[in-house]
Amino acid sequence: MAKNKWRYATAASLLTLTLALAACNNESTDKKDSTETEQTEKTDVKDVRTLTDALGNEVAVPVHPKRVIATYLEDYLVALGIKPVAQWSVGEGASIQDYLQDSLEEVPTIGFDLPYEAVQSFKPDLILMDSASMVEGNKYSQYSAIAPTYVVGKENDNDWREELLTVGEVFDKKDDAQAILDDYDAKVKTAKADIDAAVGDASVAAIWLVGGSFYLVSDELSSGAVLYEDLGFKAPAVVKEIAASGTASWNAVSLEKLVELDADYIFLINSDNAGSPSTVSDALWNTIPAVKEGNVFAFSPESSWLYTGPIANSQIIDDVVKSVGK
Repeated sequence: MAKNKWRYATAASLLTLTLALAACNNESTDKKDSTETEQTEKTDVKDVRTLTDALGNEVAVPVHPKRVIATYLEDYLVALGIKPVAQWSVGEGASIQDYLQDSLEEVPTIGFDLPYEAVQSFKPDLILMDSASMVEGNKYSQYSAIAPTYVVGKENDNDWREELLTVGEVFDKKDDAQAILDDYDAKVKTAKADIDAAVGDASVAAIWLVGGSFYLVSDELSSGAVLYEDLGFKAPAVVKEIAASGTASWNAVSLEKLVELDADYIFLINSDNAGSPSTVSDALWNTIPAVKEGNVFAFSPESSWLYTGPIANSQIIDDVVKSVGK
């Protein structure tokens, strides 16, 4: 989350994806043993490393995997110099991670729910799953019958830093992953100094407008984690209130509640491509302090604001510094 974490036709697509990423059951020991036998038959034992994933599955990971499917983990793959054979999408390829297309432009899409037939068609030699819910029920045994399957995290919204290190370990690139984190932390330090010099102890909010509805980013997830935890902005009371009662990276908020948003700056991700967030409710929208002061910075859904990962978060920092920094 975040992978969370978008150019959806409606907000329902986001919620469907989010709910699709929840905790699940482990496979039985018998199924696990059967799966490991099948994997060993496919790959010479000399060419594998046995790793234990987030669910306790022992996975025979190829030393040099060539055909990887890691849906919604593409940010981490690209950061580590790995190109998957298929990339995450919603709506039969209508929605993809646009901000990664410089690296993934020629990579075909696959549905976020990873239909078995589609996975088989790509003939992967390694499958990475973002969360436990993606292999709930007997899905793990079915996917692992296609290729070695490694579950990166248990939760819906795993810490992106831990995910990066885990993905780095899977590909024997943990040192590279740590170097990426070190560079990111250095970037955060520089950005915070620029922001502090420009606006001081400011409060901000990120709002997503899609399908005529508004969503506020959580104060702990997706781009909210970048704004409040990394860059140190203050989270308005409305942001904390909506996040506390929500379950997703982005949670629905009424325009009437938004008028209570006491933020110095607003970052608006506008998927409706309108000149203003609501032509019907301009009067209410214009009462928001940041709007009245002209402190609203708009971004398209093709930007990285709706996602998370080392590349997405780094781009968000660039956007923030350009918007409010000196």
